[in-house]
Amino acid sequence: MTMTPIDDQELLAVRGLNVYYGESHILRDVDISVRPGQMACLIGLNGVGKTTLLKTIIGLLRQRSGSIHLDGHDLSAQPPHERARGGIGYVPQGREIIPQLTVRENLLLGLEAREGGIRRHRHIDPLVFELFPILERFLNRRGGDLSGGQQQQLAIARALLGQPRLLLLDEPTEGIQPSVVLDIQRAVARILRETGIGVLLVEHHASFVRQSDWYYAMQKGGVVASGATTQLSQETLHRFLSV
Repeated sequence: MTMTPIDDQELLAVRGLNVYYGESHILRDVDISVRPGQMACLIGLNGVGKTTLLKTIIGLLRQRSGSIHLDGHDLSAQPPHERARGGIGYVPQGREIIPQLTVRENLLLGLEAREGGIRRHRHIDPLVFELFPILERFLNRRGGDLSGGQQQQLAIARALLGQPRLLLLDEPTEGIQPSVVLDIQRAVARILRETGIGVLLVEHHASFVRQSDWYYAMQKGGVVASGATTQLSQETLHRFLSV
């Protein structure tokens, strides 16, 4: 297979990616890209490989073939912590905050992604409190005592404190009340506008999908359609979203 050349304006470039679970072929020749300041969205029914793709980009899964580049640097040999230090923030499905730690302590863990970790960095950027004011109010509350929507805000804020250039969000609005969904959408829009980082989003919420700049529709482990989200038809949304 001939892979598409990497554009020097691409922040993330995934080319010809093939990933297996054992002998099960999960991702098939996947090509996607994200530019600085752009939000790209992965859509598709459950089980088509969207989460697998994010896990492979952050290094939790290894590709059998293909390449992943961040700012032109090949990530293939890097473990997850090096990819995080190199500029990738990851908010997994299920959030994975530490319930016994306070909100402040969970936030400080995000600083581990920066060079020197929390031994060198103890300052929590006030931007995260502007984006998610509830976190400042609950700094001393245990993470496990927060609602699902508050935990999701905490997980995104924690990832941002690592100062990523690329933010991976895996279904950030799943199971969250509508008012908090809107808060998260507004926060992500501001992140894109003010920081210039790229965002790769997995999402089933149609309004959030339409907020993105570009979409990739996945089916059976491959990308079967892509384009500007302004051109995304309602028919395509119904086909690829679990609605």
